[in-house]
Parts: sequence; C-alpha cells; structure tokens
Amino acid sequence: MAYHNELGRWGESAAVTYLEDQGYHILARNFSFQKAEIDIIASIEKTLVIVEVKTRNSAFFGNPQEFVTSSKIKLLVKAANEYVISNQLNVDVRFDIIAIIKNKQQEELTHYQDAFYHF
Repeated sequence: MAYHNELGRWGESAAVTYLEDQGYHILARNFSFQKAEIDIIASIEKTLVIVEVKTRNSAFFGNPQEFVTSSKIKLLVKAANEYVISNQLNVDVRFDIIAIIKNKQQEELTHYQDAFYHF
C-alpha cells in the first residue's frame, strides 16, 4: 500500500480516537453513497457530525483543511443527506474538518467545528 494511503488510514484512526476522547459517539466510518464518501459520522448531544479528515505529512503545499474543495463539500452534503434520510433521523447536522499533519518532527491535529455550511 502506498505511503499516502497508509497515512490517510492512520489519520482517520487518530481522528476517531480524538473524537471518542472528546465524548463523540462514532456511528459510521467510510460511509459511501454514489461517488461520495464520508470519513466519519459521529454524534454528540443531539447533533449528527459529518467529519472530513485530511492528513498530510507537511503544510508545504497548503494546510490540510484547504484541500476540502467545493466539489468535495457538495459530495459530502449529498452523502450526509442520504444517511439522514435512510436512517430516518431528525437531527441537526454539522460539518467538521479534522486536519492532521504528521511527520518525524510533528504530529498536530486540529478540529474545525462547523467548518462549512451546506446551504
């Protein structure tokens, strides 16, 4: 497996651990709908939290969160809508980004709550 794939899997696992430590309940990982995939679906209190995890080994080409494009946001919203409808949920939905930089010198995780709005 390519290093970037391993780093991405490590980042998602680190994000799950972080969220659980913060009191989130993990509902699903890698939820797919059509061409969209949600890395983590979690809940806290009465809010469904859709989490996109971006892991990089440096910020040389930009911070990890900057790689969540408008087309990616559209796909996330589409998949989140399907998850809510298929599970017949009546909850508030929030979109978060967890940005991780991990290399030999640095391991930094930043959680951006309400990172973008879906309307």
